[in-house]
Amino acid sequence: MSQQKAVELGVDLSPLEPGYLNLCIRSGNLLITSGHTSDQKGVLGKDVTVEQGYAAAKDCAKKILRSVHNCHGSLDGLRVIKLLGCVYSAGDFTDQHLVINGASDLLHEIYGKDGDGYHARSALGFAALPTGAAVEVEAIFEIKDV
Repeated sequence: MSQQKAVELGVDLSPLEPGYLNLCIRSGNLLITSGHTSDQKGVLGKDVTVEQGYAAAKDCAKKILRSVHNCHGSLDGLRVIKLLGCVYSAGDFTDQHLVINGASDLLHEIYGKDGDGYHARSALGFAALPTGAAVEVEAIFEIKDV
C-alpha cells in the first residue's frame, strides 16, 4: 500500500547501480540510509527560496525511498523512525525546519502522519554541503514484520 502510494506520487523505484558508499544498509530490523543530496544547488536565505528548498528536501526523500526499495525490495511494512535534514544556509537563515518539511510531508503522505510516517527529526543549517547541494537528508526506517 505504501509502495503503491509512493509510485503514484512519482517516486522512481528503478534499480540503482552500486556506488562508492552503501546508500541504504540493513542492521537488524532497521534500514539506515546515507545522506541523499538534492539536485537543487545553492544557499538557502541567499539564492534559494524556502519553497525551492522544500522541493529540494522532497527530492531527497524520493531518492531515499528509491534506495530503501533497492535495499529492502519493498516500501511496504516500514515505519519511518528518524530524519536528519541538512540545509546549506546563509548565516542568518533560520527556517531549516520549513525546508525539511518537504521530506517529512512526503513521508507523511505515503506512510500517514498519524501512523508509520510520524517520525522524529532534526533540521540543521550548514555552512556548506557536498557538491553545493541545497539540501541533504538521511533517514532511518524500521522493518515492522521481522
